[in-house]
Amino acid sequence: MQAVRRLRAGLRGWGGVGAMAVVCALTVIFALVLPLSGTRGGPAGTGGQGVAHGEQARADDCETRNDPQDRSLRPSSNESGTTIKKIKDNGFITIGVDQNSYRWGYRDPNNTDGKAELEGFDIDIAHRIAEEILDDPTKVRFRAIPTNQRIKAIQDGQVDMVVRTMTISCKRMDEVAFSQPYFKTGQQVLAPKSSTIKGYDKTLAGKKICSASGSTARDTLEADQKSGKLVASADITSVNPPNQLDCLVRLQLGEVDAVVTDGALAASQAAQDPTVKLVGAPFTTEYYGVAMNRDAEDLVRRVNQVLEDYLKDGWQKSYDDWLSATLGDDSAGSRPPTDQKYRD
Repeated sequence: MQAVRRLRAGLRGWGGVGAMAVVCALTVIFALVLPLSGTRGGPAGTGGQGVAHGEQARADDCETRNDPQDRSLRPSSNESGTTIKKIKDNGFITIGVDQNSYRWGYRDPNNTDGKAELEGFDIDIAHRIAEEILDDPTKVRFRAIPTNQRIKAIQDGQVDMVVRTMTISCKRMDEVAFSQPYFKTGQQVLAPKSSTIKGYDKTLAGKKICSASGSTARDTLEADQKSGKLVASADITSVNPPNQLDCLVRLQLGEVDAVVTDGALAASQAAQDPTVKLVGAPFTTEYYGVAMNRDAEDLVRRVNQVLEDYLKDGWQKSYDDWLSATLGDDSAGSRPPTDQKYRD
């Protein structure tokens, strides 16, 4: 397991438009060549207790309380459910991931062993889930998925789950089930160091802002502009690529003035390019979770048990190895609540 979790905190950021353009090109290539034998060809199997869609749907007061991170199912080590049985019969678990988010899920072009295997904070979690369910951290098939295809990949049965810096939200809970949170973050602005933009405020007036389609950043920008929290003259519709990293490339090329995304991702992007920086404080509070099919109750509960154990033994080491260089040594602000709430 230590070999799988081999981590390289001292990696230097790639930096430069050329490298970013290459990475974006590789995204398409790897998406085609990654193993597809994990594809189910249909919806994921139902959970052991046959939970109905209505029970999995978010509560009516989710938006009011703004607590989607507290609505997952209670953890369990029971592996007798239909979904887990199918995974065990297959002999591997298929997980949708990113392959171009620096330090989260990416292929390091500077890797000295020449393999350029997927690595990062989310990849560590994927290996841990495979280890707990299949007794082998290598029994995972990775499938590269664009930001705007994460939910569809789950619903179509292309993957068993998605571990891809995916924010738990009330809106998304109508379409997929989430685990308990494994990371805390918030939306933030990324801009060139020479920019006059100071944060998520009036300095965005007349500026072109990039956010990935299908992201919570995109939803937040739309909602805030309608409510008046975001200045009306900010252009939030011209540039919305399918992958978040594409926004950094657009920023480097001068095609946009700023990027809005999760602060945890933005910090990694700033580490890749010394000409950009985070400006202003986070203006939302969000939590990443593992996304699964809404009918897969048994898998949701089992993953929650894996995450509960991982937060006690494994999470901190992965944070130190991958994220401390960009987010700082103090992980308290990124660790999920210790008093996690669940549904029965």
